[in-house]
Amino acid sequence: MATIHVDVVSAEEQIFSGEASFVALPGENGELGIMPRHTPLITRIKPGAVRIKRASDGAEEFVFVAGGILEVQPDRVTVLADTAIRGKDLDEAKAAEAKKAAEAKLSNAKTDFDVAKAQSELAVFAAQLSAIRRFRDQAGH
Repeated sequence: MATIHVDVVSAEEQIFSGEASFVALPGENGELGIMPRHTPLITRIKPGAVRIKRASDGAEEFVFVAGGILEVQPDRVTVLADTAIRGKDLDEAKAAEAKKAAEAKLSNAKTDFDVAKAQSELAVFAAQLSAIRRFRDQAGH
C-alpha cells in the first residue's frame, strides 16, 4: 500500500509526523482529501479538524488547527498551522467558554476592526467545538 508522509506543525511544536494512507482537512474552498501521489498543491486552510489515517494501523489521528497553510507534494503533506491541538488534548468546556467570550466581544464591538477580530475568534472556537464533538463521537465517548 502506498503511503504519504504527514507533518503537522505549529509555532510551538511538532504535533504529528508519520506515514498515512489518507489525510482530510478544511481547505480554503472546502474539505480536501489527500492520498499518496496527490498533485502538488499549496493552499490556505480554515479552522477545523485535520484527520490523518495512519498507515501503520489504520487508526485515525485528529488534530484541530486554527488556520494556516497546507503544502502537498506527491509523497509529503505539510500542515503549517497557526495553532494546532491534538484531538485528545481538546477541552470542550474551555472551548465553549472561549466561544461565549468571543460572542460577548462581538456584541460589544465598536469598530469594524473589533467586529472583524471578534468574528475571527468566534469562527475559530466554533470550529474547535465542532472538531471536539467529531473527535468525541469518533472515539465513542
